Amino acid sequence: MTDPYLEISDLHPDPLNQFATWYAEARAHTTGLAHAMSLATVDKRGRPAARMVLLSEFGPQGFSFYSHYQSRKGLEMYKTPYAALVFYWRELDRQIRVEGKVVKAPDEQSDTYFATRPRESQLWAWASPQSTEMESRQELLDRFDEFSGRFGENEIPRPPDWGGYLVRPDHFEFWAARPGRLHDRFAYDLQDESWSLSRLAP
Repeated sequence: MTDPYLEISDLHPDPLNQFATWYAEARAHTTGLAHAMSLATVDKRGRPAARMVLLSEFGPQGFSFYSHYQSRKGLEMYKTPYAALVFYWRELDRQIRVEGKVVKAPDEQSDTYFATRPRESQLWAWASPQSTEMESRQELLDRFDEFSGRFGENEIPRPPDWGGYLVRPDHFEFWAARPGRLHDRFAYDLQDESWSLSRLAP
């Protein structure tokens, strides 16, 4: 899918509204996970790491996703609380980059979301010490059985080391592929609590 060439006047002055428009179109026209995004973090040496995570929701408060606080990404975001997100929708020939500060989501938000997860996913949140070395797959299965027996049929609480994060954007880039590599690129930057919008060379 290729749009007509875009001008600044075609974009919404608020990047969240522009994101919402493209995201809705991606959900309607892509065959994959429209809410899949690459999350990039850096360690204390400045070495980057990226992985795919799922967007939970977005709005004025930021872009939210969930993970273990003691995972590699959790520890990196704790030490360097900034991250970059990338959404790419091949069927639409579109990409959106989001950069900003990372904060933990409120406990109430994490509790509410955790309660909506399938029971098996809740158990795995307890059983998997994410990013740590394990002797075997069986060790992981044994941990699952241990927590399954511990909770039985009772309600499963959210693990204390698992919860949500919010990326609070201060930069967006919207990219749309065009013939001859004359791609459309637009950048939004947050300055004094208002957004500026500019075109970038492809």
